[in-house]
Amino acid sequence: MTKSNHEDLLQQAFKDHKEPPAPNDPGVDKTGLISANDDTPTVGELDLEARDALRKLARGSQVRDTEHREGYDVEYRKLRLERVVLVGVWTEGSTAEIEANMAELRALAETAGSEVTEVLYQKRDKPDSGTYIGSGKVRELKDIIAATDSDTVICDGELSPSQLIALEEALNVKVIDRTMLILDIFAQHAKSKEGKAQVALAQMEYLFNRVRGWGQSLSRQAGGRAGSNGGVGLRGPGETKIEADRRRLRADMARLRKEIAGMKTTRETKRSRRRASTTPQIAIAGYTNAGKSSLINALTGAGVLVENALFATLDPTTRRAELADGRAVTFTDTVGFVRHLPTSFVEAFRSTLEEVVEADLVLHVVDGSDPFPLKQIEAVNSVIMDIVRETGVEAPPEIIVVNKIDKADPLTIAELRHALDDAVFVSAHTLEGIAELEARIELFLNSLDSHVHLLIPFTRGDIVARLHTQATVLSEEYLAEGTLLDVRLPASLAGELAAFVVEPDL
Repeated sequence: MTKSNHEDLLQQAFKDHKEPPAPNDPGVDKTGLISANDDTPTVGELDLEARDALRKLARGSQVRDTEHREGYDVEYRKLRLERVVLVGVWTEGSTAEIEANMAELRALAETAGSEVTEVLYQKRDKPDSGTYIGSGKVRELKDIIAATDSDTVICDGELSPSQLIALEEALNVKVIDRTMLILDIFAQHAKSKEGKAQVALAQMEYLFNRVRGWGQSLSRQAGGRAGSNGGVGLRGPGETKIEADRRRLRADMARLRKEIAGMKTTRETKRSRRRASTTPQIAIAGYTNAGKSSLINALTGAGVLVENALFATLDPTTRRAELADGRAVTFTDTVGFVRHLPTSFVEAFRSTLEEVVEADLVLHVVDGSDPFPLKQIEAVNSVIMDIVRETGVEAPPEIIVVNKIDKADPLTIAELRHALDDAVFVSAHTLEGIAELEARIELFLNSLDSHVHLLIPFTRGDIVARLHTQATVLSEEYLAEGTLLDVRLPASLAGELAAFVVEPDL
């Protein structure tokens, strides 16, 4: 490169460089940070843009086969989605319920990046022990796969290893069940180191008993003495492929459990700090895609990732907010639940799910636009009870929040109002009912507080400042002896300041 070319490049670089905004710019506050009223994208919007960009790549159209670029021959192939057939077994409930279950399975498949070509289900007393749907339906399913050019079958249930092998051999395509599908979505959406480790552990625990082998990989060592295990001529080549795979899985699972235990220590430290601050902790839990992230954005303006997809949130997000009475609280957005949640999920995500049972209050979010919202409540309560049994912690109080009332069927809302006496009906999109929900939260937190009068000496201004931060100051009066405050504060803080408590008629 000549000197003149080098100078031209430097000048162009200086032209392209953008100076930081001036402090007196209307879009910048006094700290030099861009204010919230401009078009700066939130963290959630950036995450959603990155996720959609990845999906656009996976769903790209056909491009030219070969392109010569900078001396390299790059071969392009047409990218298309996996074409899947959904299969379900109807053992109980109404036709509307099984159709709602299959619609949920379709949503799961599309969230994982698949194209659903056909949906079929069968009425049976119980799933077939050999092939899940029976030999006759297997032949019918094989014809459907050939007609639709599908390459994957997803079953709405947890298949045993023998059922999985029988279906794959009969259909000659990949077969997965509901649990494998959910774990695949988790693997796509996990972002944090802890979330990725938890997903990997859940996948390994599920696959451990489903490791398979063929031919020589099934042979095994028979033993050294004649008469013990067959003797001469029956000795295998050594450790089998299955044994080697399971041994590696056991080692990897032990390593991941150790890593997750170390991450749990960090989470426990953060949780203990939040408890020590006397700031009320509120967990937002509920069925997947019920609008939990949208609700936390409506309550706090946090800009958390919001997406109309199942299991869009895997990593818990904690945001601090201030209620109308000035009280500071923290809201924690948690991973969503789903019916028939695999037990490996509950064990692997135990440290994350403990955020729910160790909160002061749980906002149980229900999708009011779902055809069967009461079934969602049952599924969520079942998982929470499993966590309570595992941790030995008493379940915290909850407020049921029926979300998406702007999209819900009026008959469904009427049914919910009849079945749920103390539920709050909101729309995180239109903000309808949000003020009522905040009032209910304040009312609950007030029931946990102590209402006292404190006389603080003028020399203890630090206590007055602390009360304004951690308590609700109802009135403040300056007397000769000090500052008289009528406050509502947490019981733990009231115990610390018991020496300053006075009668209200002072």
